[in-house]
Amino acid sequence: MPRPSAAALRRARRRRRGRRGHRVLAAVLLCLGVAGAATAGAATAFWADPDAIGACAQPPLTPQVAARTSLVYADDGAILGAVPAASHREPVALGAMSHWLPEATVAIEDRRFWRHGAFDYEGIARAALADLEAGRAVQGASTITQQLVRDRDLAGERMTVGRKLREACLAVSLERTWPKRRILEAYLNDVFYGDHAYGAEAAAQTFFGRPARDLTLAQAALLAGLPQAPSQLDPLRHPAAARARRNAVLAALRSVGAISAARDRALAAQPLGLRPGGRYRDVAAPAFFGEAVRSLVANDGAAGARGGGLRVRTTLDPRLELLANAALHTWLGAASDPAGALVAIDPATGAVRAMATTAPDMAFSLASQSRRQAGSAFKVFTLAAALEAGIPLDSVWSGPPSLTIPDRRCMNATGAWTVHNFADETSGTMTLAQAIAQSVNTIFAQVAVRVGPARIVAVAHRMGVRSPLKPVCSITLGPEGVSPLEMTSAFATLAAGGVRHTPTMLERITRPDGATAVSRPRPVRALPAPVAAEVTSALEGVVRSGTGRAADIGGPVAGKTGTAENFVDAWFCGYVPHLAACAWIGNPRAETPMHDVDGFAQVVGGSVPARIWHDFMVPATQAGPPALPVSVAPAPPA
Repeated sequence: MPRPSAAALRRARRRRRGRRGHRVLAAVLLCLGVAGAATAGAATAFWADPDAIGACAQPPLTPQVAARTSLVYADDGAILGAVPAASHREPVALGAMSHWLPEATVAIEDRRFWRHGAFDYEGIARAALADLEAGRAVQGASTITQQLVRDRDLAGERMTVGRKLREACLAVSLERTWPKRRILEAYLNDVFYGDHAYGAEAAAQTFFGRPARDLTLAQAALLAGLPQAPSQLDPLRHPAAARARRNAVLAALRSVGAISAARDRALAAQPLGLRPGGRYRDVAAPAFFGEAVRSLVANDGAAGARGGGLRVRTTLDPRLELLANAALHTWLGAASDPAGALVAIDPATGAVRAMATTAPDMAFSLASQSRRQAGSAFKVFTLAAALEAGIPLDSVWSGPPSLTIPDRRCMNATGAWTVHNFADETSGTMTLAQAIAQSVNTIFAQVAVRVGPARIVAVAHRMGVRSPLKPVCSITLGPEGVSPLEMTSAFATLAAGGVRHTPTMLERITRPDGATAVSRPRPVRALPAPVAAEVTSALEGVVRSGTGRAADIGGPVAGKTGTAENFVDAWFCGYVPHLAACAWIGNPRAETPMHDVDGFAQVVGGSVPARIWHDFMVPATQAGPPALPVSVAPAPPA
């Protein structure tokens, strides 16, 4: 027999190669998502790319972990807000969605989803024909499975023939590994709906202010149509385009027999009915929330806090937060009034139970980040240092109206240190206990020199003040900046018998896999118990017969007033056995004197701050009704 020619052999090899590659070529044509001549050209490029041919033999890619919204809750489970982030996503099970959403999505995106495999060959043929008739690409043929692997596994990759082949391989692998319901559930939790919303739950909350399980048919149809072009179809910005797309989805549902023609017509005539929700925008208890988020970022890092899908139970008691806000706004309700802050802490645990301000700003907190002069409230640390040094409460001191202290350690640029009694302070000869009750500057200046400024600074830091303090003689008069949170922590240390519990706002952090963590440092003894008891006894005299009488709530109370020089800051810090709180008022933008506030010509610690503290503590120490919603403010941009 004559031997076949070389040309005949080449033709035979091409025929065999064509038969072997038939299915692979079909997949490639599908994945390239083009039609006619464009598809043929891309296929030719594929066959010429040996690296692309071997791509299916590569190990499967590790799916990118999608960011999930972290939510913050009060201690009773009430939501405070979402951690600000660039995108919002809350995965939910398919059974936790309205059944209309998956039905509408399949009807408009991939109507043969339940019947085909990774690819829809009928869809390929339809798209190719439509593109050939139009002379350009007008219709796609990607299945839901392909869209899922494209967004989940290949996001950000440049479009190449090799990338399209990997997409095809991953789609086939996923179809073999996962049941259809799981693929659809993953898609509905991953797809972008616009306005920072990824996934069905975030979209339902963003556009309708309700969970995905409560979506109506019309609402589900609207959402199902958005992934085609989330920006151009944004119902908040382009309602006409969004409505037309929704009606196209309703028509698709009618064409597959899911709804009747009459129902299609009735729903198509309805407006969009948008009710934008505040789940990712609004924040309750903004001062507390901002500080809790800062604590969360310190604990989990910025990426983990914003996109880790955390569920964060905080220490906030909504009832106490409501009472704190009410007390502040009762006394500081006028536009011309100074700002105020109130912090409350559980002495037994360090849990921050309330943190309210009249000027809530989550980017900067007056309650936790401001540094203001503590004034005479700082004398508490001098008293504790004196008792530790063996100076008894019944020791007698002379406190004239003015006193010059020649000690070389207290010299300043003008010479010897001269101290005056002013504001609500008194003078005369008295015991140390009486001196703290009457807040006598000239006596505590002498005590400070006796025990040494460095010891006072050390005691303040042990008790809970974290701000840097200069060990100067005037430290006893509170010229250094401290925050209301720090001062509340220090007074809570006294309420706990000298044991300091680091203030904490995070009660429990639950991760998406169900693992939980609690971040609570171990308590430390800051003062000997007898010293703490003596300080408490002396501070009870402040409220009973001294400068803090306005804070008397009719039961055991210990506290201390504080007035900074020139009346620029005023404080009352005090405690009962199970709750410590500090109230501060001042101008947040400048240290300006406070005059004529609520009928007080000069604002001192025993005036407005003591009354704010009183009005908070009276109901706080009693059983009350369920908490009302706390103040709400918009979240800052991510």
